[in-house]
Amino acid sequence: MALHQEKIYTQEIMHTIEDIYALPDGQRAELIDGRIYGMAPPNTKHQRLVARLSHRILSHIEAEGGDCEVFPAPFAVFPDGDDRNYVEPDISVICRRDILNDKGCGGAPDWIIEIVSPSSERMDYGVKLFKYHSAGVREYWVVNPRTCTVNVFDFEYGLASAQYSFGDEIPVCVYKDLKIRISELL
Repeated sequence: MALHQEKIYTQEIMHTIEDIYALPDGQRAELIDGRIYGMAPPNTKHQRLVARLSHRILSHIEAEGGDCEVFPAPFAVFPDGDDRNYVEPDISVICRRDILNDKGCGGAPDWIIEIVSPSSERMDYGVKLFKYHSAGVREYWVVNPRTCTVNVFDFEYGLASAQYSFGDEIPVCVYKDLKIRISELL
């Protein structure tokens, strides 16, 4: 006869958004499925990419008369709309205004872009990839300045993915008429 075992959280504390808000000023962290992950400050190349990609995307949306909004980090995203998940993607593109509120985004953005830094590689290619997919993000880009590559995940149609170099013209899944060449932004 098998014994019934209860899952007891003795080794790992399950955190909530209140724990994130209680962090000392200046300390940045994200919360994924109740686990806190610290964030290192971004470098200059990282911030340049965030600014220029945000500008390129926003320019396209405005030129096409689109309704989506572009939010560069720091911007609070609660991808599951609960108190156990809080992330600050480098770029969030949100088309459904009903998930925006005074605190940030209470649901999954349509498109998320993360710029990889040495300290975030495991998070961006692993933990966040699965969190964004399960939360309902339609498209996810992982931009890696070290390897000059961009991994594009089209979650809207399953886990379809492709890898591009910075010199490639990268098609955007959520905007069929938008293509971005990262090398032109550097």
